[in-house]
Amino acid sequence: MREAMLAAGGLAMVCGVLSVATPAARQADLVGDEAAVRAAVQRYMTARASEDAAAIHAILTADADQFTTGGEWRRGREAVVAGTLAASRRNPGERAIAVETVRFLGTGVAIADGPYEIDTRRVWTTIVLSREAEEWRITAIRNIAPSGPLPSAEP
Repeated sequence: MREAMLAAGGLAMVCGVLSVATPAARQADLVGDEAAVRAAVQRYMTARASEDAAAIHAILTADADQFTTGGEWRRGREAVVAGTLAASRRNPGERAIAVETVRFLGTGVAIADGPYEIDTRRVWTTIVLSREAEEWRITAIRNIAPSGPLPSAEP
């Protein structure tokens, strides 16, 4: 009985220490995760610019999908890779995504929003990422062409 009480007391003390340490540690994790999410989007854009199918494949989750401004819904990593490469060849030019905001929906899930420029054309992109094996990967891409000026993601 005494051993059980000591174990319970030890557990309570560990939980208390973790609850005190968690907010600061969580904030540091979010800062690091935000930088990693932004870096993942940049890796996708770099892979796309160099038409590197293997690198595009590596940054996507197996069940990734993409909805394009043309209304095409690419489902699955292979379809996204093939569609991305085909679209880059059909519409060559400089591409850039300026991630304005990163929002975390929970542990290991983030949304990155920002304008997506293809030469002089500007659309909006929302990218959903998930953390797999300590690496952020893209699981969904949604591109839209607003009928008016692009919004800002900032509140």
